[in-house]
Amino acid sequence: MKVLKWLDEHFEEAILVVLLVLISCIELIQVIFRNLPFVDALTWPEEFCRFCWIWSVFLSLPFTIRKGSMLRVNVLVDMLPQAVRKSVNILIDLINAVVMGILFKSSIELVDKIRTSAEASPAMTWPMWIIYVILLVGFGLGALRAVQMAIIHIKHFNEKELTTLEQTMADAAEEADAGKRAEGGEA
Repeated sequence: MKVLKWLDEHFEEAILVVLLVLISCIELIQVIFRNLPFVDALTWPEEFCRFCWIWSVFLSLPFTIRKGSMLRVNVLVDMLPQAVRKSVNILIDLINAVVMGILFKSSIELVDKIRTSAEASPAMTWPMWIIYVILLVGFGLGALRAVQMAIIHIKHFNEKELTTLEQTMADAAEEADAGKRAEGGEA
């Protein structure tokens, strides 16, 4: 059960960290190879890192949905009564799920089309459908995460939720308290 809980909370995050580390290490290797005398620069690192960046973009979709940090403006929603605000959040989650589902369905067709074309990447000669599979992963996980968030919002419908301003103020107060505790601990 701990494994499932960890996957629920950190799956996308762990993959994003691995991709960032891969990008950093491979680009560092590429820079070293470029600057070594009498050594040819590698041909594949730039393409590989580009693919890792693409994968990280599409994996960030379900990550931001799960963390509740999708880009949106809450000023109008925060002015609404608590029950209406929660209803709007559930509606947004359902709209996200539908949009991600539609994009997932479209990406199935696209990946199949690319798979049958046998197109390959120029430097690494990987089949391009392998790169495009991230569309399925990102949009599929995004749809699942949106449904998951709708369920979480429905379960916690009657609990008080802070507005964006209240949450910001609470976070600032918490940081200030942590800073005071750290200063007091050092003395």
